[in-house]
Amino acid sequence: MVRAPAGPRAGVFPACHGGGLELAEHRYLFILEDRDAPGGAIITILVDDLDALAAEIASRGIEPSERVTYSNGVRKAIYYDVDGNEIGFGGAPVEQ
Repeated sequence: MVRAPAGPRAGVFPACHGGGLELAEHRYLFILEDRDAPGGAIITILVDDLDALAAEIASRGIEPSERVTYSNGVRKAIYYDVDGNEIGFGGAPVEQ
């Protein structure tokens, strides 16, 4: 899944109020500033295999609150903690 090297490289990714870190080749952490959200940010981690990660998390009794597929096919599983903080895991489109 996501493995951070010794020094994550900061970068600018989507045009939004936030930014991202390249944790390793093709492994990114995106943080979107949302001052109205609990914690003030929405965190999304892109993973190699979203379905495998979601299944692993489900085996611990935690299901995503939402699953989203964007128009470009990118998918996201969204989880909230008891305070309403959002953490999402994103994955590439499913190959057909």
